[in-house]
Amino acid sequence: MDPSDSRDHVVPGTDEELDGADVRGYDFRGDVDLTALLESYATTGFQATHLADAIDIADRMRADDATIYLTLTSNVISSGLREVVAALVREGYVDVLITTAGSITEDVIKTAKPFKMGRWTADEAALRERGINRLGNIFVPSDRYVWLEEYLYDFFDDFFAEDAIRTPSEFARELGETLDDEDSVLKQAAEHDVPIYCPALTDAEVGNFLYYYRQRPDTADVGIEIVEDYDSLISDGMLRDTTGLIAVGAGVPKHHAIMTNLFRGGADYAIYIQTGMEGDGSLSGAPPNEAVSWGKIKATDETNYTEINAEATLVFPLLVAGAFFAD
Repeated sequence: MDPSDSRDHVVPGTDEELDGADVRGYDFRGDVDLTALLESYATTGFQATHLADAIDIADRMRADDATIYLTLTSNVISSGLREVVAALVREGYVDVLITTAGSITEDVIKTAKPFKMGRWTADEAALRERGINRLGNIFVPSDRYVWLEEYLYDFFDDFFAEDAIRTPSEFARELGETLDDEDSVLKQAAEHDVPIYCPALTDAEVGNFLYYYRQRPDTADVGIEIVEDYDSLISDGMLRDTTGLIAVGAGVPKHHAIMTNLFRGGADYAIYIQTGMEGDGSLSGAPPNEAVSWGKIKATDETNYTEINAEATLVFPLLVAGAFFAD
């Protein structure tokens, strides 16, 4: 074979002109403009373009006066994203929060005792000896949980004083009313009448301390009832003209939001920020188009959902800045 004959295989060429925008990134000449930088993500490609799509979808949520559900896993509150979530609630940009028990316990702890920056490569056995717990590159001394136990026991006495059976949303609201920290998500939610749903309330220190609290003879009948909250989520959602979901992380909070929106025919908008892999068939890795197949997100002619495959601390503040605070 003549080597020149291979050229059509290597460089086949095309006569087709594509209609898409030119791939182009931000031009750093002159002063840096955050809004222009985020707008340039639309033509940057890869996950940057998904972030630009997310900002656009969040803008449309706000323009349509959608009821916005924010779902988050506890590592969001472990990190500096706690202050970002508190700001969204404080400024009235979020209508419903769905989260995990770890978010609640860590939000309370941070009102009195901060978490500390650590490192990923710490000696785990040495940390255990020192009474330090590691969350990635964040360190949490065990004395935080000793303090939390005392705080919650005092709270439980008041919380269960009149009714032995309460709901997770009541727990979150009344606990938030006891806190004095403007960066507390629970406090901001209580002050701005934003319900916090936590369907797995026992899956953290709250559950541990409730277990010990119930060992007392006079508290053996107290408990947490979750179905009433589920009923409220479904009933309230069906009354909303338009809903939008922002799921930071996945698991139970994300699924609770899309599942309860199923009862109203699906959410109108959805933004996922997650790192789970789709290939294992788990909910945590499931993309939004899978939720469309279940009726949990509406199918529309215009793209109404996107997924950003990225770690939340990198992109969630940019989404919030671009869609909520750049006006």
